[in-house]
Amino acid sequence: MNGFERINSALNGERTDTTPIMLHNFMMAANELGVTMEQYRSNPRIIADCFINAVEKYKYDGILVDIDTVTLAGAVGVTVDFPTNEPARSNKGILEDLGNLTKLKFPKVEDYKYIQIWLEAVRLLSEYFKGEIYVRGNCDQAPFSLASMIRGSQNWMIDLMMAEENVITGLLEYCTEASLQFVKLMAQTGADMISNGDSPAGPEMVSPEMYEKYALPYEKELVKLSHKEGVKYALHICGNTETILDKMIKSDADAFELDYKTDMKKVFQAYSEKVTFIGNIDPSGVLALGDENLVRERTLELLDSYKKSNRFILNAGCALPSSTPSENIEVMIKTAREF
Repeated sequence: MNGFERINSALNGERTDTTPIMLHNFMMAANELGVTMEQYRSNPRIIADCFINAVEKYKYDGILVDIDTVTLAGAVGVTVDFPTNEPARSNKGILEDLGNLTKLKFPKVEDYKYIQIWLEAVRLLSEYFKGEIYVRGNCDQAPFSLASMIRGSQNWMIDLMMAEENVITGLLEYCTEASLQFVKLMAQTGADMISNGDSPAGPEMVSPEMYEKYALPYEKELVKLSHKEGVKYALHICGNTETILDKMIKSDADAFELDYKTDMKKVFQAYSEKVTFIGNIDPSGVLALGDENLVRERTLELLDSYKKSNRFILNAGCALPSSTPSENIEVMIKTAREF
């Protein structure tokens, strides 16, 4: 089987010849090609070359094309900082009063430069690897997360406790429109899978009840559109997601990429027969900072915990730091291939 076939089989719950592997390695890939994050985010050809180089070096099965976590925010007017050697970031919202939703311009994300760069990079990779390596086009932040950026995280948490429900949902509907536009554009690139991150919606930030009320309905809209466009969909949430595993599955996503903080036994119980799990080795404490023995140990633990299910794709629990030693990735992949 080739990489595309392995990932596709895992998404369909079918047996594979060896463990499918998808890396969340955009920062590491850029570093290994010797380009800064500024160069990376500014040129789709460089982005594509970073992943082509990484696939040739490590022989893994699925590419996750990521740039940062604030591209959609920038597309709707949030001020973004662009460090030379780090992913873009934003520290301040643009909507000082939640009641002033009408001041937000109707989103048209295709006009934003970095959206077009992201889309073109995925198109180049989809064309290059078609049918050989699985290409996942991340679409940045899901609506709940985007709302947090528009308001500022502290204001957004206060809104959820004190603002009127119709005003909260008004902002979420605005954010959903922006997210849906990105998903639709990504589906046209030839990507095999689309994904979003919604980490502020996890239990470490809000209650399971709030997740179900204010995040899940809008995640479902993204999944629905992706499936309408004929593309698989994955959802990523950081932190310990144990208390919302049963709620997340209601999104109808094809796969969930979860953090190492989530108990693997609970993930297996909830998902092993229903939906594909992607993850979830600690990207920092193990893969970036651990030695080869620790990487091998944690990889084997994870593989063993999921050995009775075909619905598994090995990955880190989140993005790999740029400083991750190549030897650790090689050990993780070799361990998986020989398991």
